[in-house]
Amino acid sequence: MKRFKLFDHVSESPTRPHHDERSKAFDVRDLTRGPFGQSQEVRSEGLDEKLRKAYFWIVNHAIISPYYDIEYNDSPPRVLHFGDSQSPLSLPSDQSYSSFILLPLLTFAARRKCLFIGGPGRGKTASALLMGVLSGYSPKTVKRNMLHGHPQMTTADLLGNPLPADLMNAEQESDIRIAWRDWLAMRVKIVDEYNRIPTRTQSSLLTVLGDNYAEMFNQIYECPPSAWFLTANDDEGGGTYQVIDALKDRIDVAVQALAFNPRFLEDLLLRVEEGLDPAELLPQSLVFSEQEQDELEAQIKSVVVPESVRRRLEFFASQFEFSEYSAHQFEYKSKDTSRLAGIPRHEVSLLEDGRDRLAEINCQTRNGLSVRSLMSLLVYAKAIAFFRGNQAVHLSDLRQVLPFVLHIRLIPDHDAPFFQQTENATYRSDRIGWLRHLFDLSCREFERQGRETSDPVAELKRSLELGLSDVSLKECRARLQKIETELDRLSHGAKLNAGIYDDVLALKYMHQRYTNYLNWLVSNR
Repeated sequence: MKRFKLFDHVSESPTRPHHDERSKAFDVRDLTRGPFGQSQEVRSEGLDEKLRKAYFWIVNHAIISPYYDIEYNDSPPRVLHFGDSQSPLSLPSDQSYSSFILLPLLTFAARRKCLFIGGPGRGKTASALLMGVLSGYSPKTVKRNMLHGHPQMTTADLLGNPLPADLMNAEQESDIRIAWRDWLAMRVKIVDEYNRIPTRTQSSLLTVLGDNYAEMFNQIYECPPSAWFLTANDDEGGGTYQVIDALKDRIDVAVQALAFNPRFLEDLLLRVEEGLDPAELLPQSLVFSEQEQDELEAQIKSVVVPESVRRRLEFFASQFEFSEYSAHQFEYKSKDTSRLAGIPRHEVSLLEDGRDRLAEINCQTRNGLSVRSLMSLLVYAKAIAFFRGNQAVHLSDLRQVLPFVLHIRLIPDHDAPFFQQTENATYRSDRIGWLRHLFDLSCREFERQGRETSDPVAELKRSLELGLSDVSLKECRARLQKIETELDRLSHGAKLNAGIYDDVLALKYMHQRYTNYLNWLVSNR
């Protein structure tokens, strides 16, 4: 019974001591506080602290996941090497986390969509269940409203049924009332084995997941804001049915359920002997009210992405879509152009004989990044910074969440020379490690090109973003000249690569904006 009470234990504050970065406006209540900023009343904890307490309760008591694969360091970590492969193991010097617990928790806080992947019995459904309990539902309610994918699932199974009496008596579709499924009203929605849902029914699920409403017989059901958790045994669409691309593209982040470590068998034994279900034992103090969930999402959105971090993400994102020989017209030189034309990627690669296909990271992927991918990256970078109690995203935050956001979005080209190198062989199966390595390579190239201190295109774009209302005719012509000079410089430089390609298109865009404005100025003289 003493061990049973361990489940009641919640971490003491602060769970992560750090300097408070929040700049606070003057509040008259500050006058009632002591010299150290403490009021006579107990100061309420921030939602970030409550979120961290929930994380530590789950990782210490509920989900057995001794894998600290999201690593932070405030000083160089100690690194040890093991085995014939000399596999590195680093010992983080700052608070680090298990992705299997943290990523779902960030999904809950930011109200996004998370896919659990991994073999049966590895805790995917149990982790999703806990997110529903955190939202204030009982375990029984969460289980009863969990969708279980199966090959015979119909749209009616998914969304609801029309009332029989209305079907008989209605003169038009709008007269038919629908008995909507209860899960549509949940603030945490769970779809177990979503890749076993028939393709036709997946389209109905896509509408709910992507647009947050359900439609049947010309009736609309508006769903509340919610976090989504889906499970699958693998991320390649394996299962009874292939997952449609549009549905996969709506998923923000994918997290892998790793194997159970037998060193922790004692914890399982306790649950067997005592009949314990961690979802039934979540302390009430860790439950988030609906108002707190709204505030969580708002506070995450308010986290700042500094320009220095944003520019590195811009540079990284520019690396992958470019394909010089996919089109003649400049704007269409993208991998998507050849994909839409049905031309295999390797056929286009054969034309790139003048390119260093080993050095350029563009050659390691079959596709580029979508707008949704970049939006998801920004949201999760903000979410993890908020979770750590910061008001600005650090480069390390972006580096940690990037592999999980792009896990099912950026597709590796295993025929690329990079993957043929012996030292890179493990990256063929280690998607997380490969994506983090890609980001590191991009950051090194960003620094090698000196873009942090010198970026003419960024400076020209910054001038345009200030607006055109006060730009004179003379100044407009001067800016056009600067743009054309920069285009001349790029055209006479090195080979056309992904970074230059995006810079050239941005310069053409700016040139057109100034040209249109110049013509307007001349016509109104």
